[in-house]
Amino acid sequence: MGNGKMEPKVDTHANRCNNVVMKAIVLVVLSLFVSASAFGQAGTCAGMSLGPLASLNGFVPFPSSNLWNTDISSAPVDPNSANFISYIGANVTLHPDFGSGLYDGQSMGIPYQIEAGTQAKVPVKITDYPSESDPGPMPVPANALIEGYPHPGNGDRHVLVLDQGGCWLYELYYAGIKNGVWYAGSTAVWDMTINAQRPYTWTSADAAGLPIFAGLVRYDEVAAGVIKHAMRFTVPTTQEAFTPPASHWASSVTDPNAPPMGMRMRLKAGFDMSGFSAANQVILKALQRYGMILADNGSAIYITGMPDANWNNDDLGALKSITASSFDVVLMNAIYTPSNVPTGRSPAIASFTANPTTVSAGQPVTLSWSVTGAIYNMVSPQAGPVRGTSVVVNPSATTTYGLYSTNQYGRRIAKVTVTVQ
Repeated sequence: MGNGKMEPKVDTHANRCNNVVMKAIVLVVLSLFVSASAFGQAGTCAGMSLGPLASLNGFVPFPSSNLWNTDISSAPVDPNSANFISYIGANVTLHPDFGSGLYDGQSMGIPYQIEAGTQAKVPVKITDYPSESDPGPMPVPANALIEGYPHPGNGDRHVLVLDQGGCWLYELYYAGIKNGVWYAGSTAVWDMTINAQRPYTWTSADAAGLPIFAGLVRYDEVAAGVIKHAMRFTVPTTQEAFTPPASHWASSVTDPNAPPMGMRMRLKAGFDMSGFSAANQVILKALQRYGMILADNGSAIYITGMPDANWNNDDLGALKSITASSFDVVLMNAIYTPSNVPTGRSPAIASFTANPTTVSAGQPVTLSWSVTGAIYNMVSPQAGPVRGTSVVVNPSATTTYGLYSTNQYGRRIAKVTVTVQ
C-alpha cells in the first residue's frame, strides 16, 4: 500500500493471481439453494452473518448515494480519458487479485471478518501515521485474519473488521500482534450508515484515504448474482492528486495524464461479455454499472477481492483477456493537487466533561460533549467510535479520555481526566 509513501510500488500480493477465477456452475447452484431465512434481514448491518469471510446477506456498506454505490453507467466520459488509459497502458490486462488456495504459502485477496457488538475492544498501537489515524480501542480479536494469512509476511498486512452491532468498519494497515497488543501502521474507522470521508490529504488503511472493504469483490455477492458497488483497483504510477471519494495522494508525479487517486474507470457499454462465464459476467456487469476506483499504487489494473475456497482460479483467469482499452475514465469534476486542496473549519468542541470526575475503580462515569461540524466522533481509550452526545465508561485507574472530532477539514481533540481513588 502506498499510504503516504512517494514511490510507486508493485504489489507483490497482486502478482500472485495470474490464474485466479471462479466457477460459474458452483455459483449458480449456490444462488439457487441459499435459503430465504439466510436473507431474513437482507440489506441491514444486523443481517450480516458473523465470522471470518462471512456473508453480508445483501447489506451494502454506506448509503446508496455514496460514490462507491452510485450507478455511473450513463456518466460522461472524462475529456482526458484516452490519455489516462494510454498512461496506464492500453494493452495492460485486467487481473483479479484474489482467489482460492495459497500462493507461496499465502492466501490470495484481502480478508475480513464480521464481529458481534459484544466483541471486546482492544487498544491498537499506531506506528507510522498516528496523526492521520483513528485511535483505538477497536473490536479486533486476537485471531483476526491478516492479509496473506496463514503466513502474512511483509506485505500490506491489512486487517478489516466489520462490527455487526454498531455498523462500524475498522481497517488496519500493516497490522500484527506484539507482546499481546495489536499494532498497525495506520488505522481508519468508518461509519457504514453515513457518507463518511477522511480529512483532505489524510491517508486511511489505504493509500487513497478510502475504505478498502467497500471495493472488495466478494464471493457472497457473486454467488447471489449481483455486485452493487464499485471495485478497488491499483496501477503502478499515480499522480500527486486525488479526486473524491479519495482524500490522499501517494506520489510526487505531476504529469496531468497520470491517474489521480480516486479516478474511476468503467467497462465500455458495448463490451461483449457473452463468451464469459455467468460468474465472471456478474463482475463485468458491475464494472459497467459501478466501475472501479483507483485506491493504491500497485500492479496495473489489478482488482481486489476476498480470498475464498469457492473461487475457481481457472475461470477467473479468463478476465485477463480484457485490456485497459476496453475501459473509459468517468468524468472527474474535481481533481485536487497541493495547489487547490479545499480548506475549511475543523469541528468545534464546545465542551467535553465527565460526571463524576472522581470515582472508585470500576464505577460508571458519563462522558458528555457538545460538538458542531463533525462527521464522526471517537472517545479513547475504552469507548471507540460514538454516536450521540454521551457515553458511559468504567475506569479501573485514573484515566485521561480524549474526544476526537473529525470532518473533511481536520480534527479537534479535547481531553478530560477521571480520578480513580
